Amino acid sequence: MSDDFRGRGGSPWGAPPGGGSGGNGSGRGPTPPNIDEIIKEIQDKIKRFLPGGKSSGGKSISLILLVLAFVWLASGLYRVLPDEQGVVLRFGKFVKTTQPGLNYHIPFPVETVQTPKVTKVNRMDIGFRSERDSGFSTGGGVADVPQESLMLTGDENIVNIDFSVFWVIKDAGNFLFKIQDPEGTVKAAAETAMREVIAKSAIQPILTEGRSKIEVETQAIIQTILDDYESGIQITQVQTQKADPPDQVIDAFRDVQAARADMERSKNEAEAYANDVIPRARGEAQKILQAAEAYKKEVVAKAEGEASRFIAIYSEYKNAKAVTQERMYLETMEKVLADIDKVIIEKNAGSGVVPYLPLPELKKKATN
Repeated sequence: MSDDFRGRGGSPWGAPPGGGSGGNGSGRGPTPPNIDEIIKEIQDKIKRFLPGGKSSGGKSISLILLVLAFVWLASGLYRVLPDEQGVVLRFGKFVKTTQPGLNYHIPFPVETVQTPKVTKVNRMDIGFRSERDSGFSTGGGVADVPQESLMLTGDENIVNIDFSVFWVIKDAGNFLFKIQDPEGTVKAAAETAMREVIAKSAIQPILTEGRSKIEVETQAIIQTILDDYESGIQITQVQTQKADPPDQVIDAFRDVQAARADMERSKNEAEAYANDVIPRARGEAQKILQAAEAYKKEVVAKAEGEASRFIAIYSEYKNAKAVTQERMYLETMEKVLADIDKVIIEKNAGSGVVPYLPLPELKKKATN
């Protein structure tokens, strides 16, 4: 309280300090304040700060109130950036979401707005922690978390698997108000989904070529769980960082993997040899079959020709047996004597003619 409202004795109500008697000298205690005078003094002090003095005091107050009302209404304008969603709260209760651009809400304290980033890709690591997450240096940059990474496979083996889950906000309203701990929810759902998928898989595909299938199945299960919770979260990718046997047996597993690799290499070499030999063998077999088929057709054709020739000769033989016999004899002798030197001796030539005809000698002379 200002000193203007205090009495000369220093007391707020004008009474002397201590327990002395008041200004009326009656000795009955402090005098009660004059309320009218106090109110009047307060009004005078307020009017000193207003322009125009007493005559324009009411207008100035109205103008100030109007300006304040305009400023209050204008404070309801807000901007949502392209990578954000606007979440409007009315007395703390979620009302609606707004899209990027200039929007309006009833000013504070009736409505408030939150604008979370909905395009930012968030990452959740399961089974390991990097230095940026753990807050301390581990030398290698990554700290293993066995209670998250060790999982039981479908063939009753144990696998040490580390993976990362990438997610974004797809519904800011559900994200802010449907779940209490978004990151914890994503982590729990991811670990549950991965354990379910690993429990249905054998260890061999997990360690080798089956990781992509595991990632796809895990992503689908995580998304189903989060949609059931109405979390407003979209899983964009599940990425396997490491999948190894436990450290205690990793050397034995590596030996098994090396043996499997040798087996696959030998199998591939055998298949390559088979792929080389079998086509050649099939080609040779086809060649033999085609040669046999050609020989068959040739023999059949010759036999048919000989049969046709024999039938033709037989028909002529029936018509003129003597001539046919003579012709057959001559043709046979022509074939038999074709490469033999021949000399013809005529026994009925008589005594005056030499019955001798040296055919080879005549042929030689004709050639010269």
